[in-house]
Amino acid sequence: MLVISPEELNARITRKKDKSLLIIDARPFSDYAEGHVPGAVNIDLMQFHWIDTSKEGIRQFNKQTRILLSNIGVSKDKFVVFYDDVSGPSAARGVWLLLYFSHSNVAMLDGGLAAWKAKGFPLEEKTNPFVHSKFEGRPDPKILAGYGTIKSAIKKKKTIVLDARSKEEFDGTAVRAARAGHIPKAINIDWNDNIKDSAFKGTDDLAKMYSQIPKDAEVITYCQGGYRAANSFVVLKMLGYKNVKMYLGSWGEWGNRPDLPVVSK
Repeated sequence: MLVISPEELNARITRKKDKSLLIIDARPFSDYAEGHVPGAVNIDLMQFHWIDTSKEGIRQFNKQTRILLSNIGVSKDKFVVFYDDVSGPSAARGVWLLLYFSHSNVAMLDGGLAAWKAKGFPLEEKTNPFVHSKFEGRPDPKILAGYGTIKSAIKKKKTIVLDARSKEEFDGTAVRAARAGHIPKAINIDWNDNIKDSAFKGTDDLAKMYSQIPKDAEVITYCQGGYRAANSFVVLKMLGYKNVKMYLGSWGEWGNRPDLPVVSK
């Protein structure tokens, strides 16, 4: 289960003895302070981006992410729910992080806080403290791509590189790195098209959007910093794609390395 409805989450919260539930508000603290899902702790995941996917870079990412997840209280017995304003990139990044560390008991709140409030469920404003844990999840390299993975993927016929950014970023008219454009062979499906009225679109609509991608293909998603790409990663997993990776460094790494090829219109 990669998504949970507001109704399902509210039912779990109202079970007072459910000690396994850990709710993480992945928005900025200023938003959290104005009102959040009862019991949620806050960590602005947008502050923890990573653009070094060298061997040493990934080693440091693994080390520092374990510290982060320990500090916010993730442990193997927890069912972890991430949310942001909508079914958005920060919550999806949280889901991807835990899947990468082999913690499958994770979901994101479908529709985010917008859907929660629309259902009339309660909010609280008090800050909830972290309860430190010792998280020791094992990294799963099968769902992480580095720049080396992408270099190899460009040469493979059955690998699809999926750019989750806007059309303007893809074309190179919007510049957010030293170089503009996209990774060679990439196809562009804007992550915003995954969402309607704050929540994920229905499975049939999503399946049509991604129908150009064969189900047996290796798919690597990327964006600017590995957040929008995480959203598309979650959608593809929901649709039953088995071999999906996310390029952690994304354009923040690729577009700033002069040794890597780019295409721009």
